[in-house]
Amino acid sequence: MMSLLGMTTSAAAVTEKPKKSQAKGFVEEMRFVAMKLHTKDQAKEGQKEPQGQPVAKWDPTIEGYLKFLVDSKLVYNTLDIIVEKAAFPSYAEFRNTGLERSKGLGKDLEWFKEQGHVIPEPSSPGINYAQYLEELSEKDPQAFICHFYNTYFAHTAGGRMIGRKILNGKELEFYKWDGDLSSLLQNIREKLNKVAESWTREQKNHCLEETVKSFKFSGDILSLILS
Repeated sequence: MMSLLGMTTSAAAVTEKPKKSQAKGFVEEMRFVAMKLHTKDQAKEGQKEPQGQPVAKWDPTIEGYLKFLVDSKLVYNTLDIIVEKAAFPSYAEFRNTGLERSKGLGKDLEWFKEQGHVIPEPSSPGINYAQYLEELSEKDPQAFICHFYNTYFAHTAGGRMIGRKILNGKELEFYKWDGDLSSLLQNIREKLNKVAESWTREQKNHCLEETVKSFKFSGDILSLILS
């Protein structure tokens, strides 16, 4: 199953790539590993063969999409709580970045409710991922940062197409940011690079190895769209 990270197209993936004038740092290593896990038709760095139907050809339902939004909100709420609590001081660097999605998702779900739709309770994919993030954040900061990076950067690069297809072009708050998105992303890149400066090479490699799990969890949530 394609992950949310795999929803980016080649063009969208480029928006995540830092400009040549910018210091790449460890974030570029994370980006490179994530791009390799894309299929060849999603990103030029992709190394996996395409499997299943392209996202553009999916025929999702509003019910499935609502499940996806509800579970996504649980994950983003969890990330907000983790960085606010800051079990490790480095997490505090990622408070109020402008990329937070919980508030926007709350507005979107309220809008769906006003349209007469029943908002479901969170399901296993979202619950499992949220629990994993909570446990990971308490004991393994390098692995947690991997999930933080992939969750936020993947969402900024792709995902709008499914919502637009279901809602006849309506743009949800989930896909809107206050301020210039490129500047917000660059600010996060700098913070991530700063945090990683104190890591050993072994810790950096450990962070990169967690990328596969981040794809797996996001893929489980994305699959709810077709449920």
